[in-house]
Amino acid sequence: MKNRVYNFNAGPAALPLAVLEEVRDDLISYKGEGLSVMEMSHRSKTFDSIIKEAEELAKEVYAIPSGYRMIFMQGGATLQFAALPLNLLGENQSADYINTGSWAKKAIQEAEKLGKNIDVIASSEDQNFNYIPASFSINSDAAYLHITSNNTIFGTQWASYPETGSVPLMCDMSSDIGCRPFDMSNFGIIYAGAQKNMGPSGVTFVIIREDLMEKSPADIPTMTSYKIIGGKESLYNTPPTFGIYILKLVLKWVKDGGGLSKLGETNQTKANLIYNILDAGDFYKGTVEKDSRSIMNVTFRLPSEDLEKTFIAKATEEGMIGLKGHRSVGGIRASIYNAVSLEAVKVLTDFMNEFEKTNG
Repeated sequence: MKNRVYNFNAGPAALPLAVLEEVRDDLISYKGEGLSVMEMSHRSKTFDSIIKEAEELAKEVYAIPSGYRMIFMQGGATLQFAALPLNLLGENQSADYINTGSWAKKAIQEAEKLGKNIDVIASSEDQNFNYIPASFSINSDAAYLHITSNNTIFGTQWASYPETGSVPLMCDMSSDIGCRPFDMSNFGIIYAGAQKNMGPSGVTFVIIREDLMEKSPADIPTMTSYKIIGGKESLYNTPPTFGIYILKLVLKWVKDGGGLSKLGETNQTKANLIYNILDAGDFYKGTVEKDSRSIMNVTFRLPSEDLEKTFIAKATEEGMIGLKGHRSVGGIRASIYNAVSLEAVKVLTDFMNEFEKTNG
């Protein structure tokens, strides 16, 4: 489409063009009903069919087994940082956390603000979060183990998930949910803000084992209660209706494109194109240990900050946006989520090769 850029933003991030086109076509009058999804009641039959279809698509695309419930919430992953311990961590209990970067650290801090007992059993802070810890011991009596599957700022990702035995595994998958197949039965809860890989900002997707949902105590804030929100089919109050509608379209796009297996292959191919350049010479320097590299957020540095500024400026001139690294670490970051096409990554890597020839 005219004036479309190559979007490497870390979030809110790229959405599939086919989804945007369908939203555009239905924006004024959804399926000929004479009003937009943004205008219709969340109690209407039409929206009821939208949210139910979103749930069914999620079950199919993510291969969610029986015994799990899907909940649409608000407040992003940040609210879940508090909701998780509020729902599942009793007064005399402790939970294990692994600190792999900024978002994992925020999850720990939110739990501690609530006065909860937290045991950080592993951390990669000693090397500025450039790796995923491989060695740690889970407390057998822990209420749960919490991990963050992908770190958008530092560019690390769990290549495989830890075996936790009888301790439920809780995972913030905000920035890589659906980037590859995963086995939901290994998790007690997965939560994710939609704005990186599933849809627009404003929707938080929670997949929870039903026995854990029933543990929600009665004295926590209503909008954090998995039991209350889940028990009302995500309709306790007005949910983010338009965001859920777009999330449904994204899930349909994933299904029609071959599902998570096909996406996983494409995402690995995209990531390899960039990492091969990082590994080929000394001009671009990756910031992450190779066995911990993310296939969603590729982070690297150039020989100087001045060159990085020039790189970003030139890339913007060529129609590529969002490549500036997070303000806390600097450098370059290419966020290549599901909706970022292979074509877009090839344009980026061609630019990288040419920029090195000119400035190396």
